[in-house]
Amino acid sequence: MRNNFCVCFVFQSKTDTEVIPYLIEYHSKNNEFEDAVKLALKRLDGTFAVVILNKNSDKMIAAKKASPLIVGIGKNEFFIASDIPAFIEYTKEVVFLEDDEMIVIDNSYKIENFETGKKIERKPVKIEWDAEQAQKGEYEHFMLKEIFEQPESIKNTINSRIKDNKILFEDFNLSEDYLRSINKIMIAACGTSWHSGLVGKFMIESLGKIPVEVDYASEFRYRNPIIDNKTLLIAISQSGETADTLAAIKEAKSKGAKVLSICNVIGSSIPRESDTTIYTRAGIEIGVASTKAFTSQLSVLYLFGAYLARLKDTWSEDHIIERLEYIKKVPKQIESILKKEKKIIDCAKEYYKKTNALYLGRGTNYPIALEGALKLKEVSYLHAEGYPAAEMKHGPIALIDNQMPVVVIAIKDDSYSKIKGNIEEIKSRGGKVIAIATEGDKEIKNLADKVLYVPETSGLCYPFLTVIPLQLLAYHIAKFRECDIDKPKNLAKSVTVE
Repeated sequence: MRNNFCVCFVFQSKTDTEVIPYLIEYHSKNNEFEDAVKLALKRLDGTFAVVILNKNSDKMIAAKKASPLIVGIGKNEFFIASDIPAFIEYTKEVVFLEDDEMIVIDNSYKIENFETGKKIERKPVKIEWDAEQAQKGEYEHFMLKEIFEQPESIKNTINSRIKDNKILFEDFNLSEDYLRSINKIMIAACGTSWHSGLVGKFMIESLGKIPVEVDYASEFRYRNPIIDNKTLLIAISQSGETADTLAAIKEAKSKGAKVLSICNVIGSSIPRESDTTIYTRAGIEIGVASTKAFTSQLSVLYLFGAYLARLKDTWSEDHIIERLEYIKKVPKQIESILKKEKKIIDCAKEYYKKTNALYLGRGTNYPIALEGALKLKEVSYLHAEGYPAAEMKHGPIALIDNQMPVVVIAIKDDSYSKIKGNIEEIKSRGGKVIAIATEGDKEIKNLADKVLYVPETSGLCYPFLTVIPLQLLAYHIAKFRECDIDKPKNLAKSVTVE
């Protein structure tokens, strides 16, 4: 299309977007502004979300296809963004656009399908988020505030769903017969949500005894996954607008799967595309590096695993109740970790000038090692890698010297003796070990250079706890390095392109 306009217009850049205003200008010769935009939009291929202004008109037009676009309705004002946090402090009234829709805004608004011309009536949805959560309050950064909000966000996510030791999901549209019939669960997600999916695999397989596969949503479509009507896809996204995850949902549905989404934003694109949704109740998350949304996602996955266990009768009732008691204790246990922030600050001060780090974990804590490494990369711009601890000897051990800090999650579980062996291997090569260990563990204290303790819990609940010191460590290292913690370079809160 660009080549067709080269004769008529002089392009100033190499971006595809520049075609759009020239296309509108071309159609404006014989049409009013609104009609010219509509004709231009019909000719566009691919995914887009656009906002169009005309200096000769009081109207503003926005349109979308396979990219998120949300309109905030204020008092005598309108806001357009890819997700809600951009304007939540100004309005909680939101209109979501569907694909192939355009909204024309002047003193009010009207919505139309630009492909068919059909007029659409759509009232705003009220978002029940506390606008105060969009303020830092006493905290220096949103990331730190959101780390400290995790006890509350987990309580909000689980408390209303556990009644008399029964698990209740409101507006849950998957029947018990269907859930009993599924023979496989697939999880698709990106970034931190992918890490929660990896932990969720352990939770669901351990409790519900159903095989689980976990995919990067961006890779899901391209491996031609084996899916049928007995496959459940769980799509995880904080924003509900992640483009690759949306594409994975459409792929799974086209092959007969049903979709359960886990999201933090009511009414966002992914829930609208799903068969049913379990919302995390983390509240608004402003910091680009996700923290409280991650542990809220783990909470939902844990409850869903326990829900399946009871439905499929894979464990005794006493065992399921015991699992629920463990997760109820998690908020208080996180509070106890947060009270030890000073020790984590001291650790960060010692290591913030290093240029590389290795994170190791086993079992449910391998995904936490990945998440810890990701957090450090995101906010401090330091290179870090997460590995299963046993894989250290298959390559990463070559990197270990006295300049390489190694964070080892060494809690007391079935792999404890082996993780101690890993620490000894690191120390024998001059490596510096920061251990995340179970309270009261003196053996690890004698092996590691630094120890950050977490309370004792069950194996499936340890990820809720072990991730907290890693979040704080990443935050304080980034702070010592004077990084832009809430808005890391090159990153966006919602990744709305594939």
